[in-house]
Amino acid sequence: MRVLVVEDETALANAVARGLRRNGMDVDVAYDGIDGFGMATASSYDVLVLDRDLPGMSGDDICRTISAGTRTRVLMLTASVSHEARAAGFRLGASDYITKPFAFTDLVARIHALGGGEQGARR
Repeated sequence: MRVLVVEDETALANAVARGLRRNGMDVDVAYDGIDGFGMATASSYDVLVLDRDLPGMSGDDICRTISAGTRTRVLMLTASVSHEARAAGFRLGASDYITKPFAFTDLVARIHALGGGEQGARR
């Protein structure tokens, strides 16, 4: 399964990527919105793990564009915890929404669910 993690907290992004790789996923990482958007539109991913508050280009703008124009499923991983923020994320096209702090096992399970199971959707 191919996963793109777009997260500006470098230590968190790298830890998530390492953990997902240990779970057999092919993972790329971007640390800002501009690079994340470029990577998400230049290559095919099963799941995009996306922070909302990113430098350069907001996660909301990336989510809106990616969910409308690709088959990539968007999982927002964000500190925005209110019910209104969660609802807004789904209206933007997110397939799932996890708030920080989070349990890594939940993140892995949700990525598998979005990506089509253990093997993920191959493109």
